[in-house]
Amino acid sequence: MNTTTEHPAPAERPAQERQERKQPTYLFLERYVRRFLDTRARLNTNVDKANNFLVKRFYKIDHNTYLEGALPAQTKELMGLVASACLSCDDCIFYHAIQAYRLGITRAEPEESRNVALVGGESIVVPHLRRAYELLEQMYG
Repeated sequence: MNTTTEHPAPAERPAQERQERKQPTYLFLERYVRRFLDTRARLNTNVDKANNFLVKRFYKIDHNTYLEGALPAQTKELMGLVASACLSCDDCIFYHAIQAYRLGITRAEPEESRNVALVGGESIVVPHLRRAYELLEQMYG
């Protein structure tokens, strides 16, 4: 009895079916978000100095995930915002809210996205929503 199963190699999709991925165009880079982004960049230099192959690979995967593709970058950032709220990560919430802001989304879009996070993550999301609403107030006024 043969216990191995041979799987044929997946067929390559024709070029016209592949989505071109590209950097999103940021519309805003306001003073409200500069401190967070500067701190993040400073802390990332420490990570970069470690020269950890797996961390570099993860960073690349993370970067490529949020590039324009079949879904617009704005949608992906809102999805990241919801996931971050459900995982209770303030840094991630701030990052995705700022990226969405820089991409030009309206204030109502992250607010509605947070409703999805509240349903998915339940009451554990509430403290993080408070800080996120404070950030929205700073960015949108």
